[in-house]
Amino acid sequence: MRIALDAMGGDDAPSINIDGALTALSQMEQLSIDLVGDVDLLTPLLKEKRLLASDFPEDRLRIVPADGFVGMDEKPTDALRKKPNSSIAVCWKLMAEKEVQAVVSAGNTGAVVASGLRTRLFLKNVKRPGIAVVLPTLKGRCILMDVGANPAARSDHLYQYGVMGSIYAKEMLGIESPRVGLLNIGSEDGKGTSSIREAHQYYLASGMRDQYIGNVEGRGIYQGEADVVICEGFVGNVVLKVSEGMADMMFRVLSSEITSALDTEKAKAGEAFRQAARRYEYRETGGAPLLGIDGTCMICHGSSDARAMANALATCIKMDDRGINESITTQLVAMPTPSV
Repeated sequence: MRIALDAMGGDDAPSINIDGALTALSQMEQLSIDLVGDVDLLTPLLKEKRLLASDFPEDRLRIVPADGFVGMDEKPTDALRKKPNSSIAVCWKLMAEKEVQAVVSAGNTGAVVASGLRTRLFLKNVKRPGIAVVLPTLKGRCILMDVGANPAARSDHLYQYGVMGSIYAKEMLGIESPRVGLLNIGSEDGKGTSSIREAHQYYLASGMRDQYIGNVEGRGIYQGEADVVICEGFVGNVVLKVSEGMADMMFRVLSSEITSALDTEKAKAGEAFRQAARRYEYRETGGAPLLGIDGTCMICHGSSDARAMANALATCIKMDDRGINESITTQLVAMPTPSV
């Protein structure tokens, strides 16, 4: 599998991205990578890391030139218009031209999504792609979708997210029959916006009805009430960012308070907290997929390290091996959005 890696995307780009690429190449023989970015910058960095031509065949790692990149503080649409050959734009062009099968970036999320939507590389019958993120719960793990690709999702989008999210939960998390719920302000029928209420009716009238558990309140996410929680991108992104901040704060406070109170076994206590924290780390999965794309796109956290980037590349291969896109296409035909 050949993957276009946005070498210029992320807080610590491009060095971290190169490290992640080299780690992944050493671990996965089926992987090839296009490092997309500033050739004059990337070439000497590779030399500094003592990459020899004999380390990998030339076709497994190559540099593809790009003109600039989209900064984290730039407005995506404006930046993409001014920089049509930015690193993320070139990555998507490579996938549109079938030069690569996947795109991975830790850059500006809005630019990653906007550039992808411009290509119109949608799977058949997909109306709008969405970002699916894995979250820990008291009962295991769940999928939250969408977390930023579609801030004003329509009811039919929310229905399709349930179909796509349940496939991802089954194939990637090993949940045989994922329970799907709509994130809402209350669990009762009739709650929420008009799009939420209409999506609720879609689920009840569709082939998803046996998996659909109804509305889920925010606190129900981490209680594990559903395996797949569906929401519009604006709400999902807020939930994600609040969750990241809360988890970081809680672990810092608890680790400091408890380990400082112990006279002995401090090292073991600290390691126990670190092990628990790994359950909440984005680095373990590498990033979040943009589901519904004809290809694979992994969107990584801006502060991703080399391990996170390597894991994101590995997740692309796993998604391809599990036939995620083929399953989405098949299921959307088998369970289309119903008329209500």
